[in-house]
Amino acid sequence: MDLYGGQDPRHLPCYSAADAARHLRIPAATVHAWTKGRTYKTVDGDRRSAPVITASQSKPLLLSFINLIELHVLRAIRSRHRIDLLKIRTALDYLETQIKISHPLAHQEFRTDGVDLFIDYYEDLINVSRSGQAALKGVIAQHLERIEPDDQGMAIRLYPFTRDRESNSPRILAFDPRIAFGRLAIVDRGIPVEIIISRHRAGDSVATMARDYECPLESIEEALRSALPIPA
Repeated sequence: MDLYGGQDPRHLPCYSAADAARHLRIPAATVHAWTKGRTYKTVDGDRRSAPVITASQSKPLLLSFINLIELHVLRAIRSRHRIDLLKIRTALDYLETQIKISHPLAHQEFRTDGVDLFIDYYEDLINVSRSGQAALKGVIAQHLERIEPDDQGMAIRLYPFTRDRESNSPRILAFDPRIAFGRLAIVDRGIPVEIIISRHRAGDSVATMARDYECPLESIEEALRSALPIPA
């Protein structure tokens, strides 16, 4: 039975901005700015910039799995250079034109050819030094390693960072549209993280849940870790 009426579940509006902010460890205001645009002042009055990422649904704002991937990769790009979002939008438009694939940040071709194309164009916009380019490539690569593509190269699974030191984040929790309707889950058991958190708040111990679900203690602990607030 087709649960999605022939639609690709990766493009369906499933996640609130708050969900994306919490699980991707991006401030909620930033998620809104990237997906709705932002208001800025000019000599002629207030203007509103276009969003960098086109949300699956704008009113009310709901994001798709592909949007989560785009936010995740954009987080890497913005972590090194706090540049104007309009310039990033321009660079992404250029990338989409060159690769000829919609949502290029969510496609494997971004990993193979797109990163260099993006940085070359990006350099013209913000004058990134060679050392800056190398640092940016490193951060982007670290984020891309958390994404698994399908046979056509489009993202199908995302392992979000769950640790403050991102290099130490294990691949235990994932977003996957084929598992638990795309909710963040212990991927090898298909158990939504929200169920683990709810049971823990109700008093169930880590050991009890590990026994019930026949999974390692580490998996339950990682699910609970994902509920921790974003570090200041």
